[in-house]
Amino acid sequence: MSIKSTLVAALAGTVLLSVAPAHAEFGDTLKKVKERGALACTGHNGSYMGLAEVDDKGNWKGFDIDLCHAVATAIFGTWEGHVDIKPTSWAQRWPSLQSGELDMVIKSSGWTFSRDTEIRAQFAQPYMMAAIHYMVRKDLNVASAKDLDGGTLCLPSGTTMERYAVEHEAQNGYKLNVVPFEKTEEANAAFLAGRCDAMMEWDLQLGVLRATEAKNPDEFVILPDVLSAEPVGIVMRQGDDNWVDIANWVQTALLLAEQAGVTSENVDEMKANPPTPAIGKLLGATPGMGTPLGLTDDWGYNVIKTVGNYAQIWDRNIGKDSPYKVERGVNALMKNGGILYPLVLD
Repeated sequence: MSIKSTLVAALAGTVLLSVAPAHAEFGDTLKKVKERGALACTGHNGSYMGLAEVDDKGNWKGFDIDLCHAVATAIFGTWEGHVDIKPTSWAQRWPSLQSGELDMVIKSSGWTFSRDTEIRAQFAQPYMMAAIHYMVRKDLNVASAKDLDGGTLCLPSGTTMERYAVEHEAQNGYKLNVVPFEKTEEANAAFLAGRCDAMMEWDLQLGVLRATEAKNPDEFVILPDVLSAEPVGIVMRQGDDNWVDIANWVQTALLLAEQAGVTSENVDEMKANPPTPAIGKLLGATPGMGTPLGLTDDWGYNVIKTVGNYAQIWDRNIGKDSPYKVERGVNALMKNGGILYPLVLD
């Protein structure tokens, strides 16, 4: 190699070193959150049942709220005193994120092309699929969408739901007769009054409707067929890879704990006697989980101890221990027939 070539190679190496990313602990968002002493996270401008509910004393709860708690706990060791839940409308979430008023958006936000490119948002791995289902009266004795062939479907006009229904009918060889309504509330009321055989929505919204508006919730069932689905993820500003890493690995901590049977009740025992090397690392029994993210090695333990694993968060907010009784469905772990899985903790 000539002297000139050697010099060029040396200069190139220097440039690469100079633009190499800073250590993860210096992520701008993480640094600001630590300095502020609290994570600024989304609530709802009212109550979003099962996901972001607020009581008359201003206390927040729900699946999305617990994810805010989990991220704050990973950073501070506990979420209490370290979460600033900001009531946020659907339209307000994006400008509030870009202005820095919010550190992340955890508000049933679907991952779309325009959001990923036009508003310069960065999505973490989806934590939930908003799965569209039919709900029917139990006394119809139907087990799947095909059994509804020739029946009626209450739908609000001008929504994507009708397209989902038409596509699913064409793919599966059945046909429903749509009864259109101007407003969603009118379609819901008509279905509950028995004017249609079926209605369709995100399974969580169907569970909320059944629990809060039906005279007898046990008279209605949500069919297992998934008509369509939208990936829902934590949303952040582009440009801070460390912050995206934290969101992704907090989600993996929740899913990996569920997969391994680690709960808020047995986490101390699991940390003392880890069943696998990955669980030992997750819970801080062995080092390595914290420093690359700018966190402490026991952040995974703190998260599971404080908010529980994914199943515990689901069950108490929207699943079997909640008023809404929504089945996991596609949101089960892959090993249980769903699509959710933890990243590989090596």
